[in-house]
Amino acid sequence: MDAPVSASAPRVRLLPLAALVAGNVALAMGPWFVRIADTGPVATGFWRVALALPALALLARANGQPIGGLPRKTLLVVLLGGLFFGLDVASWHTGIGLTRLANATLFGNAGSLILMAWGFIAWRRLPHGREWPAMIAALAGAAILMGRSFEISPRTLLGDWFCLLGGMLYAGYLIILKDARKTVGGWSLLTWSGLASAAALMTVALIAGEKIVPDDWRPVVGLAISSQIVGQGLLVYALRHFTPLVIGIALLCQPAVAALAGWLSFGEVLSPMDFVGIALVGSALVLARISSPQD
Repeated sequence: MDAPVSASAPRVRLLPLAALVAGNVALAMGPWFVRIADTGPVATGFWRVALALPALALLARANGQPIGGLPRKTLLVVLLGGLFFGLDVASWHTGIGLTRLANATLFGNAGSLILMAWGFIAWRRLPHGREWPAMIAALAGAAILMGRSFEISPRTLLGDWFCLLGGMLYAGYLIILKDARKTVGGWSLLTWSGLASAAALMTVALIAGEKIVPDDWRPVVGLAISSQIVGQGLLVYALRHFTPLVIGIALLCQPAVAALAGWLSFGEVLSPMDFVGIALVGSALVLARISSPQD
């Protein structure tokens, strides 16, 4: 009786690991879908969120998470978080079209570092221990990548700043929903916040005069599936099985996949200094995951 259980245990342990890696790969393909979509970048973000909403609502129902009946205060907080997420996607998608995919992915994930910095303010203390190397590596890596972007074109540097702003807004989204996550199921939270995100994205896209309805639906459908459903879904399943260190290391496959997609599809060749910058920022993201004061 013991042998079959022991033999199956490695397979069981491998499932969360496979989900963690696959979720990060799916999220890393998001910028590629944004680039090839024939709608405006913010409108593409609207479809990313809106097309995924029915699936997210069904997943909430399937997991016994209520869609209605949230307390008014909680609902307002979740909707505010969704507004921040919508502005995050708007800024990040705009940056994706202006800079290299590897840079966009790294700076778009800067939320971990920003959360760590926010923790210093909340705890009213300076960094210590592993936090100093994280901050120094992040600043050095960002300086290298942004310097390389400026060498290519001021336009790519502007793209880096848009993606970094997106990372800041994403950190705000996580901070706002920090308490709501304790009482609202993950799928229900994604559904309600997604409604606010979709409204914000559509408003910004209309103000910017972007093309809203695509001629080719495949990129926006692919983006909704890869980023909102598969990527988020696999990570929701996998994150509870691993320490922040493992999660941070797994995050590093995102810029690698994005860099490969940028090279194959758009001829974006990275220099040795680019890889140094990516390694520094990536290392900072890992250190931020394991050193964040609010964890």
